[in-house]
Amino acid sequence: MKIRILAAGDVKAALPMPKAIEAMKQAFSQFSAGQATVPLRGHIATDQGVTLLMPAYLHGSQNLGVKIISIYEDNPKRDLPTISATVMVLDPQTGFPLALMDGSSLTAIRTGAAGGVAADVLARQNAESVVLFGAGVQARTQLQAVLAVRDITQVSIIDPFDESARRLADEVETWPNAPQVTLGQSAGQAVPEADIVIAATTSAVPLFDGNDLKPGAHVTGVGTFTPDKREVDETTVRRARVVVDSYEACLEEAGDIIIPNVPIDAEIGEILNGDKPGRQSDDEITYFKSVGIAVQDTLAAAVVFAAAQDKGLGTEVDLS
Repeated sequence: MKIRILAAGDVKAALPMPKAIEAMKQAFSQFSAGQATVPLRGHIATDQGVTLLMPAYLHGSQNLGVKIISIYEDNPKRDLPTISATVMVLDPQTGFPLALMDGSSLTAIRTGAAGGVAADVLARQNAESVVLFGAGVQARTQLQAVLAVRDITQVSIIDPFDESARRLADEVETWPNAPQVTLGQSAGQAVPEADIVIAATTSAVPLFDGNDLKPGAHVTGVGTFTPDKREVDETTVRRARVVVDSYEACLEEAGDIIIPNVPIDAEIGEILNGDKPGRQSDDEITYFKSVGIAVQDTLAAAVVFAAAQDKGLGTEVDLS
């Protein structure tokens, strides 16, 4: 029995953002069509942290996989990341493992791609300005994904750590067709001018005043995933049409929705499948909330595995 081991660099080489966005469209479509088996995350706590188990089986595309993600707050004291993740691809015919890959890079790409799907479906076609809250890994991939679906010319990066914001701005300036990047603006200065607002932080409290959103703005929130935290305020979600990755998961984990107790209009997969409408007017404010679901990891990992086989990426290990 052979298994392919794929490091972070292999995952990134195998899953460019446009391909990741198409994969997420397929994943959300199957999920909302009832063509996926996705238990809620399993939690295993130890004295030091928690490990989450995220299995999924997509019936339509015949993909089977599981992500194991651990969150250990004291890891930085050991010079280790707080979060670690691994994804395994399984053969749905035999149950045997086919690949084991770095889950942190995969999660960053697939989460960014989910935001790209939402922007493609919900943002105005002529959207050209972005406010990005956060300057970490998730913020980076969110911006990459939006640039893949809209002709963005202006980005304002807002982060409490000036060095992080500057580092991301310097990187963005090296990207092909890079937008102009502005630093140092306040939320009150930047949000009223933004066509797209992205929240990709660990903030437990809202990042901006929803009254500042202009008509037609689109908001994506991906940073928080616990019922007691929210990046987006009640004004935003009450002004907006609320779209989620999963009804069940967001009603369990999304404080942005749970705290104000606002109704959810649609899953993004329902819109992709034509069961619910996309953007309905140029003035409509839309809000996409994603807490992440296992179908994203499973389908993204399947795409990575297929590309790795074609390109000879990673290392094959015989376990027999």
